[in-house]
Amino acid sequence: MSDFTYATGKRKNAISRTRLYAGTGQITVNGRPFEDYFPRKTLQMVVQQPLKLVKMLDRFDIKANCSGGGVSGQAEALRHGITRALCALDPELRSVLKPAGLLTRDARKKERKKYGLRGARASFQFSKR
Repeated sequence: MSDFTYATGKRKNAISRTRLYAGTGQITVNGRPFEDYFPRKTLQMVVQQPLKLVKMLDRFDIKANCSGGGVSGQAEALRHGITRALCALDPELRSVLKPAGLLTRDARKKERKKYGLRGARASFQFSKR
């Protein structure tokens, strides 16, 4: 079980190093089943989205290492990694995955805090007197 396809997915501060093996549809994230790692159904749907789109849910085993960011960012980073790995494996799938917007790296990040303000744009409460 050494031949695999590798891809990296990113979202916000989360990074997912994803490996695709030929298999039965098991997804493992950081050594745990992805149902345990992502307990919310919406995040599980996000992770499986590219596989459902190309109708290959039970053809690949996926092993991923996710780090950084939060749970939602990691789920979307994993989705990005799976999509890139599928495209590397079979370039024909690009025509299905690209229009769905799964190949695009979501570049939105947290805006930095500005000096003199409470947050990125929120300021301290103003008191006239």
